[in-house]
Amino acid sequence: MINVTKTYLPNKEKYQKYVNEIFESGWITNNGPKVKELEKRLAKYLGVKNIVLVSNGTTALEIAYRTLDIKGFAITTPFSFVATTSSLVTNGILPIYADIDAESLNINPNNIEKLITPNTSAIVPVHVFGNGCDVEAIESIAKEHNLKVIYDAAHAFGVEYKEESILNYGDISTLSFHATKLFHTIEGGALIINDDQLAQKARYLINFGIENAESIPHLGTNAKMNEFEAAMGLCVLDEMQEIESKRKAIYEIYENELKDIVQFQKQNEYSSKNYSYFPIVFESEVELLRVQKALNEENIYPRRYFYPSLDTLDYIEPKQICEISRDISKRILCLPIYPQLENEMQDKIINIVKGVLS
Repeated sequence: MINVTKTYLPNKEKYQKYVNEIFESGWITNNGPKVKELEKRLAKYLGVKNIVLVSNGTTALEIAYRTLDIKGFAITTPFSFVATTSSLVTNGILPIYADIDAESLNINPNNIEKLITPNTSAIVPVHVFGNGCDVEAIESIAKEHNLKVIYDAAHAFGVEYKEESILNYGDISTLSFHATKLFHTIEGGALIINDDQLAQKARYLINFGIENAESIPHLGTNAKMNEFEAAMGLCVLDEMQEIESKRKAIYEIYENELKDIVQFQKQNEYSSKNYSYFPIVFESEVELLRVQKALNEENIYPRRYFYPSLDTLDYIEPKQICEISRDISKRILCLPIYPQLENEMQDKIINIVKGVLS
């Protein structure tokens, strides 16, 4: 079975060495040495000031909202993984959807300002498939209306904008380190926070709100990363150059072979690529379903990502209609891309897509 992605497993002997060290120390959670080492190395690798590791990417979003005291309404995108919305709802924040740009697939800044009300406290954009948002336009709107900006950067590991980390934009950026991501820690996530005081507050919040043995000033939760996950992250980080190189090669083959028959996501000219996904947009949903069926018959399983558009969710009231997001979500498919994907299998995928569309 060929899925849309496959977990990258690093050198087993190196991971075992870390596991042996964990067993020797007996320290498996509660901000252990491996977590501290990974935070330090990731901050340097990504070019960010403060990184707070957590148990998963959804929790990272929830901690970001609590750190910034987000309440009321938050303007966000309907074209994302459901966690972008569900993390707001479970924290008592109402998502207000601004429709996307049909080419970049990111939230369209031109649709944000008209949705701002006195109850709006934040903007929550997504760097969709790692493609950088129009961060300057969003920042300008946020400053004018005194709003916080939390970027869901789950797909944007290693992405640069004008030659610096895109994670440095906004009040907080969050990452997902799920097993299927470009960089992973089995399960996990992170918050990128430039403000030192906010970073310290986030550290309290991920540990039940505890400041010290005698003080619990915040309403927190348990969102800590453990040592075994951090060890996986240290191993994967060592091999990122090889991971990115292989993904880039696969991405460019798809791009060259399919450029004349499907639509691609338009890249932000100032944003680098990390080759984490390869989405293609068809002329119609009927066309997509034909390609999907043909691939499935060969045991190949691309993903309708993102589908459905989040503005169609039953638990979101009042209902909003984002026509572009709904349209794109019906016509977009992510093809398999991961370092272990063999050339022959990629050729087969390409030939099936071409054959159906010819």
